[in-house]
Amino acid sequence: MPSTQPLVDGRRGELRIYLGAAPGVGKTFAMLGEAHRRRERGTEVVVGLVETHGREKTASLLHGLEVVPRKVLRHRGVEVSEMDVDAILARRPEVAVIDELAHTNAPGSRNEKRWQDVEELLEAGIDVLSTVNVQHLESLNDVVERITGVRQRETVPDEVVRRAEQVELVDITPEALRRRLAHGNVYAAHKIDAALGNYFRLGNLTALRELALLWVADQVDVALQRYRSEKSITDTWETRERVVAAITGGPESETLIRRARRIAVRAGAELLVVHVMRGDGLTGVTPEHIARSRKITEDVGATFHSVVGDDVPTALLEFARGVNATQLVLGTSRRSRLARAFDEGIGAAVVQESGAIDVHMVTHDEARRGLRWKIGTDPLSLRRRLIGWTLALVLPVAVTGLGMLWRDDVDYSTDLVAFLLVTCVVAIAGGLGPALVCAFFGAGLLNFFFTEPYYSLAVNSPENVTTLVAMVVVATVVALTVDRAARLAEQGARARTEAALLASYARTVLTSPYPLARLLEKIRENFGLESVALLERRGSAWQRVACVGPRPCDEPDEGDADVMVTSDVHLVLRGRTLPASDQRVLEAAAGQALMALRQQRMADEARDAQRKVETTELRTALLSAVGHDLRTPLTSIKAAIGSLRDDTLPLSTEDVKELMATVEESADRLTGLVDNLLDSSRLATGSVEPLLRPVSYYEAVARALAGVEERHAVSVEVDEHLPPVLADLGLLERVVANVVDNAVRHGTPGPVAIRASRHGSSVELRVVDHGKGLPKRAGDKVFAPFQRLGDRDATPGVGLGLSVAKGFTAAMGGEISAEDTPGGGLTIVISLPAHEES
Repeated sequence: MPSTQPLVDGRRGELRIYLGAAPGVGKTFAMLGEAHRRRERGTEVVVGLVETHGREKTASLLHGLEVVPRKVLRHRGVEVSEMDVDAILARRPEVAVIDELAHTNAPGSRNEKRWQDVEELLEAGIDVLSTVNVQHLESLNDVVERITGVRQRETVPDEVVRRAEQVELVDITPEALRRRLAHGNVYAAHKIDAALGNYFRLGNLTALRELALLWVADQVDVALQRYRSEKSITDTWETRERVVAAITGGPESETLIRRARRIAVRAGAELLVVHVMRGDGLTGVTPEHIARSRKITEDVGATFHSVVGDDVPTALLEFARGVNATQLVLGTSRRSRLARAFDEGIGAAVVQESGAIDVHMVTHDEARRGLRWKIGTDPLSLRRRLIGWTLALVLPVAVTGLGMLWRDDVDYSTDLVAFLLVTCVVAIAGGLGPALVCAFFGAGLLNFFFTEPYYSLAVNSPENVTTLVAMVVVATVVALTVDRAARLAEQGARARTEAALLASYARTVLTSPYPLARLLEKIRENFGLESVALLERRGSAWQRVACVGPRPCDEPDEGDADVMVTSDVHLVLRGRTLPASDQRVLEAAAGQALMALRQQRMADEARDAQRKVETTELRTALLSAVGHDLRTPLTSIKAAIGSLRDDTLPLSTEDVKELMATVEESADRLTGLVDNLLDSSRLATGSVEPLLRPVSYYEAVARALAGVEERHAVSVEVDEHLPPVLADLGLLERVVANVVDNAVRHGTPGPVAIRASRHGSSVELRVVDHGKGLPKRAGDKVFAPFQRLGDRDATPGVGLGLSVAKGFTAAMGGEISAEDTPGGGLTIVISLPAHEES
């Protein structure tokens, strides 16, 4: 075996890879161009292996380059040529050009995979230029299969490509690649149409191109990370994630939304902005601020969501997990360090409970603007009560200690004021119960340590009794005042929240294109429900008019909450029992749902009226369109019959045959016109009922062509062994006949080709012509009735053929679409589900 010692001790060869989204983008062409440039600079370059695939322009680039002869192997009696690794190692060039890095070598080769051959050359100090398509990367293999329906057997580990010193993306637009394919620059002529209809679809190429761009962008990130590591740069990196930004509605919300949008744009992710409203209404934010946040969210292209929850961190994380988010963006706390000592804040709680969700804390100008106590704003919370009881025990002891320390410097009145102050603080913090305990405890300590006789609980003077009563009264008055103020504030805040919710519901009803479904979804989202259903009683049974969420209720009694809108309309909720305080909002929301229902029914009635108008217009257009096309064949028939009946005209046998042919041709034209009119009428009334069974495209095409004029202008390339499709043979025959007839009429001067191929779970029939094609932005207008897209020549027909074809295809559960034929023309694609043998 030849030596694999490097050309320079310790030097490993450099790998340069040309990455493409699909075959034909020009990877090999670019690689050979680089080989010529290096050769012109004096570098010793050899071609280890290049696959030209019969492409003349690629083969021409091999001229002037030294090519190492391939090694011939025999496998099962067949001779196979592979790259000769030993010969390249013996030749020891500076650069080796080796195509198709993911190729699997023939049995008996030096290595199983070509990339393993390349690794040997790199270890020997030889630089390598190579190529690979994105579909051959191991990590993307399953993704590519889902996109294209084709499983790639030859793959290369991503790490091999990532270790390359240079990865160059060879990019081309999908449209340009399809044109290159149609011109015969990629595959042989007999493979072009099948390739265009399957792997090289416009959507497939677009998706593969995006995969290639993203993979290369990721490779750039890896290279930059390596550089940052070497330079001790520790900045964080965003990844491609789904981003949720949580806002308070305060002045920092705009900054937070814009920062989150930048994060989402860099990651190519969708951005969702969520505002959590406290269940008790204590949002502290006006509807104007929320409306402004919503507008900013819409301006940056994100979606705005509102949820209701007593525990803000829990509600936020539940929403994030519900939308499968992997990143959360939060603003840093506006509360001071002292305030955070009593309550760690939403951000810290979210970080602790986020699990696999990454959390971004975004700084803003409002951070740490001041002391933001939450004590006293939530009179019924467990946290407030715990703080109050703790202060009731700790503060009197602390005041006692300070009084004992400074007993010689302060008098009794100062001690009394201190204990009264402590009592007021506890009343504000913890309410009436802790305040009374603090008053009695403080009075006892005051009497024990600061009233004669010292260190005794004996009460020797009326002043001591007065002190105790005063402390109890102060505690009671302050606690009751604080509780009342807090409860009034809570009621006002709840009213603001209810107003914001009702305004949101009204806006949904007025602006949403589907108000009822969107309104029910908002109710489910805001109140954290499993499902919401609007039920209407018709006769003795309930009917579900609209619903959202899993397991919707079919009867009012099935729900956890039932809101009666009218005696016959109920809003039924499932998921949790709602408090009575939510009843008012739900009743208003139910009224909005009834309004949305009526609005939806009015819209349906308007659509029915519009449909009737369109039907009238259709009849008018029909009368206008068929006048000439009915009169022309009838005139021809009448003229021909008149000539045949005229005994004075000397007609030869040939003349008689010609006149009879005219009669037959005109009758056929009338028959086709009447058939299309009847089919169009059946589609308009919805009376088409296909009988689906396994049908062969080969049989359907053969039957359809029997009734098509100028059958000699149609070439059929349909494999008899393709899987059958689920279709109605009669309807499919009409579809194919109409499409082919349209192609023959309007697809001149080139021939019309019919081809079929399997694509995923469907089988497609493609009718290809090379005429003038579709006007720009014509789209699906080609399938509209009485449309000939600007064609005003003498070609017969009223423009119903493709309309009928589309209707019949849809009735059979298939799809029909129009594409530009690469190089000019129109391609109609008929796609029907394949019949799988059980």
